[in-house]
Amino acid sequence: MIVAGFGYRSGADIASLRTALAVASAQAGAIDALAGPRSKAPLLILLAEALGLPFIPLEPEALAGVATPTRSLRSLTAHSTGSVAEASALVAAGSGARLLSSRHISPDRLATCALAEGLPA
Repeated sequence: MIVAGFGYRSGADIASLRTALAVASAQAGAIDALAGPRSKAPLLILLAEALGLPFIPLEPEALAGVATPTRSLRSLTAHSTGSVAEASALVAAGSGARLLSSRHISPDRLATCALAEGLPA
């Protein structure tokens, strides 16, 4: 299963999410689900519905402390992880997941997307 994890700032819109996803998934193949913090669910649900994909909401505790290759000071301070997008993708993809793509930032710098692949069930 390939999961696209997201983080975004206030002011982001569905176009911000779409462009971040397009860059992250350019060489990845089919995405099976979207994931992100429950607090960001409204916009992510709209994107998931538009793409016909499930959305996996994650609690802040699930993301806190997840080791990510990206070490954003802003993300570390606010969410206790280096990248909300990378942590979301890894947690939602399940135990043993690996990143396929570290976070990619939308051109407007309001959204990030990372991809992770989980182990087959």
